[in-house]
Amino acid sequence: MLYTAFILGLLGSLHCLGMCGPIAFMLPLDRTNQVKQFFQLMSYHSGRLLTYGLLGVLFGLLGRGFELFVFQQHLSIFTGALMIIIIMFPKLVYQLKATEALNTYISKIKSTLGKELKQKSNDTFFAIGFLNGFLPCGLVYMALLGAVATHSTFQGSLYMIVFGLGTIPLMSSIVYIGKFTNLRLNRYFKKVIPMVVIAIGVLFILRGLGLNIPYISPAASVSNLVEQTPLCN
Repeated sequence: MLYTAFILGLLGSLHCLGMCGPIAFMLPLDRTNQVKQFFQLMSYHSGRLLTYGLLGVLFGLLGRGFELFVFQQHLSIFTGALMIIIIMFPKLVYQLKATEALNTYISKIKSTLGKELKQKSNDTFFAIGFLNGFLPCGLVYMALLGAVATHSTFQGSLYMIVFGLGTIPLMSSIVYIGKFTNLRLNRYFKKVIPMVVIAIGVLFILRGLGLNIPYISPAASVSNLVEQTPLCN
């Protein structure tokens, strides 16, 4: 299911411009040296990818625990259904008020980001990207659900890294072409993104159903079925 991570990152990165675009646009890049500017930008993206990878490890481990103790093979179905519910009923999510601790956490990240944006040391760009990855983002939340469904620390980390790679093209282009001004295209993508997330949610549900559809819904292996069969003495 790694391709769903890249698609989510690539098509959803337009949504990311609202939160991360201004940060990328304000990076203290060396505009006089194209080669140095490129490596500074890649350092910024590397920081984001590291954060996504670490979050993927955490949520992949969480998914592993769910698979062992709660949802087992139904975890993928649950994840897909949750993706669809969040997209179709966004008010349910917005009504969940952020706690004071979360608000304090976000304020600290933004404050540290502001300080880093004023510096131009070699590690500044990596630090900005690393902090950027922790900012709240609905699209990242969707990707984290996918990481949970991998029920593996390695696969969860890889899922988030691939998601991050999908965001790089558009997040890089804003540095070179400036502010995105095509509002009509922007509105179009905002309508497409929910449909993409729903489609990915359906794919996760099909994957969990094990309908023996190659690459989409592979049947459960015999070994897995044996492991899940209770044994009696």
